[in-house]
Parts: sequence; C-alpha cells; structure tokens
Amino acid sequence: MDISVIIPLYNEDESLTELTAWIEKVMEEHHFSYEIIMVDDGSKDRSWEIIRQLAAKNPCIRAIKFRRNYGKSAALHCGFHAAQGDAVITMDADMQDSPDEIPALYKMITEEDYDMVSGWKKKRYDPLSKTIPTKLFNATARKFSGIKLHDFNCGLKAYKQKVVKSIEVYGEMHRYIPILAKEAGFGRIGEKVVQHRARKYGVTKFGGWNRFINGVLDLLSVTFITRFAKKPMHLFGTLGTLLFLVGFLAIAWIAVNKYLCLVHGVKAPLITDTPYFFIALTGMILGTQLFLAGFVAELVSRSAVDRNVYQIEQEI
Repeated sequence: MDISVIIPLYNEDESLTELTAWIEKVMEEHHFSYEIIMVDDGSKDRSWEIIRQLAAKNPCIRAIKFRRNYGKSAALHCGFHAAQGDAVITMDADMQDSPDEIPALYKMITEEDYDMVSGWKKKRYDPLSKTIPTKLFNATARKFSGIKLHDFNCGLKAYKQKVVKSIEVYGEMHRYIPILAKEAGFGRIGEKVVQHRARKYGVTKFGGWNRFINGVLDLLSVTFITRFAKKPMHLFGTLGTLLFLVGFLAIAWIAVNKYLCLVHGVKAPLITDTPYFFIALTGMILGTQLFLAGFVAELVSRSAVDRNVYQIEQEI
C-alpha cells in the first residue's frame, strides 16, 4: 500500500464528508493505493455516524472510536499503530489542511528519501491571539531541539512507516514528533511550505496562549524524556552530587575557619550562629534528596509500563 492517511478528529461532523471526498479525488487522480484511518477521539456530535456511512461506501476507510476524549496524541498513536502504508500522512479534520499537498509529500518521502516531512503554514489565516503564541512556541522549540523547523505543530506531516512504528506519542507529545523522531535515529527531517486554508466549519479546539504555556512545559518534559528517560540517574545523580559537595565544602570551610580562630586564640562565634552553616546544610540535604530521586527514577524506568492508555469503543 502506498499511503495511509491518518485523521484524528473531535466533533468535526460538518467537514468529514467533504474532506473524505477531496482525499479520494486526489488518490484516484494519482493512482495511489491508500487507506484513510479516522480516529474519533470521543466526539459528542454526529461524527461517528457520518464515519460509518462513509466507510460503508468506501472500503479504503478504516475507523476507530475512543470511548471518551483522550487527546490528539493518543489518537495519533492509535492511528500509527494501525497504519499499513509505505508513507504515513497525518492531517487535521477541520479542512485547514489541503489534501492536494499529499502527492508532493509522498514524493519527498519515497523519492527524496526523507524520514519525515513537516508542513509549514507560512501564510496563516489565524487571529493574532493564536499566531503570536505559535511563533514564540516554534522559536523556543527550535532553540531547545536544534531542529530547524518553522512549524512544529502543523498537523500536516508525512513519515516513512518505520518512523511511526518506532516512536511513542503520548500525553501532549504530538507537538514534538520531530524531536521524538530525531531521538529515535531518524535525522532526515524536511519541511515543505503548505497551504493554510481559512477555517470553514466549527471553531478551534485550542486556545492560543494556553497552547504556548502548555507547549513550553511539554517541551521541557520531552527534552528530559528524550535525553534522560533511560538514564535519570545521570541528571539527578549529577545535580545531587554537585549540590552535596558544595554544601560539604562550605561546612568544611566553616569548620576550618573555626579551628584556626581557636588555634590563634581569636574569639569566634558559634558555627550555628552563622547563616552559612544552615545554607550549606540545606545544600547537602537537597543534594542527598536529588541523588535518591535519581535512584528511584532509575528503578522506575527499568520497570516502566505502556503510557498510552485508551479504550476503543468501536472499530470499522
């Protein structure tokens, strides 16, 4: 099979019929063998009913319905698990991503040998309340990751099948799939300017500044996970050891200073009368706690369980 198109969706009943017809038209024009995997993330509208009708007409449509809303990352993870195409393409269901981009993305994956291609909506139709936080978020992500992408969170992306089978997307990590792919050893990450269409149906499901704040927190999380998930002791142990040594050396200096005063007959204050003693002692305690935290985290990482927990209610 040439292409798997994965569409995570939540309350998008107005756009599904038109979007599906558009994808089918593109696939037929370019003679692709394909599948469309729709993952209904617990929609409360008529989305699943419409998906059932579409699947009855087109055997290339596969559909999965979650029992409740688990988030886009869980939907993508489930879609990645089900995908069978040589190239896997993800797009949002709100009609802001154009299926006409699919052939060019497929070519970049199969002929230009990119592991992953991320869309870049260079010209956007979103309000400033959304575009400004998006620009700040992308600048922060570029700085932290070293990956030169303009739009990390663009829903329109293409992957080799082996990439989506090798990464684990959970929580809110769908924003950082390029980082996860890079850490998994897939370094050929490309970018393509894609059309951003004005929203035709419904309203956005995400707030601008909330997404920026949550995005930065998730970026710190994914940075830690990709670098230290399998070796947390390297981070906590190093910080704890350094903090303990600084505290220990500070207390040693206070003790030596007290001893020299006694040797020379100089009246010296009690060690406990100086605030430096308590600061140094606190540093030693915190250092010990960080070291123990690293030890416990190391034990947990050795027995980690699957973090993608979702319940599928129906499947077509």
